[in-house]
Amino acid sequence: QVQLVESGGGLAQAGGSLRLSCVASGRTFSSNAMAWFREAPGKEREFVANINWNGASTYYADSVKGRFAISRDHAKNSLYLQMNNLKPEDTAVYYCAALTEGLGTLGYDYWGRGTQVTVSS
Repeated sequence: QVQLVESGGGLAQAGGSLRLSCVASGRTFSSNAMAWFREAPGKEREFVANINWNGASTYYADSVKGRFAISRDHAKNSLYLQMNNLKPEDTAVYYCAALTEGLGTLGYDYWGRGTQVTVSS
């Protein structure tokens, strides 16, 4: 059974930092693009950042550019999101996703269950 499991969420103050992790099990995604999305209460799920298979190419939503950094470790079958200078509007459930066929939700085929990030002002 393929699983993506996120961790590292929690409560942070504005201006603080958190590092999210996502560990894959059941298969490897070393040849696939991966991404982070987030969903705030009452809002649609939105793209945060993605990374290509070897980490050479990354792309960020304008709202997080310069503050967040996505990375991956093939040896650990893991994806990371370093979040700095957090803002209250970053409060959301953060999801890790992997693209294999491009037929899933928002074009990603595998999704984790999410980890809650809450930023207080």
